[in-house]
Amino acid sequence: MSHANPQLPIDVITIQELLPHRYPFLLVDRVLELDHETRRIVAQKNVSINEPFFQGHFPGRPVMPGVLIIEALAQAGGIMTQLSLGRDAQSKLFYMVKVDNARFNKQVVPGDVMTLEVQMKRLIRNMGWYHGEAKVDGEVVACADILCAGAKG
Repeated sequence: MSHANPQLPIDVITIQELLPHRYPFLLVDRVLELDHETRRIVAQKNVSINEPFFQGHFPGRPVMPGVLIIEALAQAGGIMTQLSLGRDAQSKLFYMVKVDNARFNKQVVPGDVMTLEVQMKRLIRNMGWYHGEAKVDGEVVACADILCAGAKG
């Protein structure tokens, strides 16, 4: 499969060719939209009661941790960056180095389908700056500005 112009939707098998993340930390199930011109991606995370974090967050009242929602947004941005640069999961790793303006408006619970909308603001050398919004049923549940940088060496 050509990663330059992938067929949409992009499934989890192809996502694993683009990102090094694996269960239980791969938090993107599908890519629905990808626009290289506007540098925007729309991806999806199906939130299941089987997620390992629900065992302790919280027993009897399962809520997806906000930091994992931010991580899902960063992973969607990573997919877009990999596709934009024609890279794969074996390429140099990028790490989240800064999160600004994070807001959590509503809890994400089992059964939710979280839509991850990420806009790349800037890509300079080995750093990417993104704005992401996570939505459930069209309502923003979380948003943040995320800076990721490539590993040195």
